[in-house]
Amino acid sequence: MEGVNFHINQGEIFGFLGPNGAGKTTTINMLTGLSKITSGTVKLLGEDYSRNVKKAQAMMGIVPDESNLYEELDGWENLGFCGALYGMDKNLREERASQLLHEFGLEEAARKPFKAYSKGMKRKLTIAAGIIHQPQILFLDEPTTGIDVAFARQIRNLIVDLHNKGTTIFLTTHYIEEAERLCERLAFIVQGKIVREGTVEELMQETQGENIVNFTLGGDFSEIDEDFRSYFPAYDIKMGRDNVVSIHSQSTFTLLPLVRFFEERDLPVYEAKIIRPSLEEVFVKVTGIELQKMQNQRGDR
Repeated sequence: MEGVNFHINQGEIFGFLGPNGAGKTTTINMLTGLSKITSGTVKLLGEDYSRNVKKAQAMMGIVPDESNLYEELDGWENLGFCGALYGMDKNLREERASQLLHEFGLEEAARKPFKAYSKGMKRKLTIAAGIIHQPQILFLDEPTTGIDVAFARQIRNLIVDLHNKGTTIFLTTHYIEEAERLCERLAFIVQGKIVREGTVEELMQETQGENIVNFTLGGDFSEIDEDFRSYFPAYDIKMGRDNVVSIHSQSTFTLLPLVRFFEERDLPVYEAKIIRPSLEEVFVKVTGIELQKMQNQRGDR
């Protein structure tokens, strides 16, 4: 691990993306005290916990990529045991356990052994166990890997709810669309190095090579190529399907002259849509790693 230097703003969802073996879980383990830090510093709320991370663990919730709950205990017992580990008194942990089982839709399974839970139910109970003590920061390692689409959607909704309640969330994932949907800022890690960090918008702007706007037009525009290029020599025009014309430029667009050009030629503009690169395109360009290959390392949802 080298070059791993980042900060997380209080109350945000911070995404940590990279292929298997890039260092995501290792980073979480060092931040949460599960692995020893040999160099560098870890600060939480401005205080340095680098040599005593355990002191900060009461403020942390940890949801590993593989469940750490006990197979023979039922849901209620698992939550109570985790609450006891965090030093919660009996009344408070029982109150929280009841609340979380209700919020996560697990009340009917509360007295069933954990080993009888589905993958999605196990993941939800593991998240509940990680937040029973109401941590200020929650570490989620691949929370939706290996579960079906419906349960993955439920877990994403749970993450949003926690965020709305003020919880700071550190999220690792292989799923780029999940990161784009949930995270306010992101870091890409490859072979133990952070290669990019920023908001989704910042990452897209940094890697965007050209500007593209698609116009949906009425009328016959099949013969306007030459005329267009004489008016706008810095732009490139491409004819698409379904009455769409695509304009490409290395500089930013001023849309009004383009709209006026089309309308003066009896080509009404029904829609003008600026096309931005997807976060997937940004990731592939920055890291050189194809997303399908990365996702196949863990299996699709």
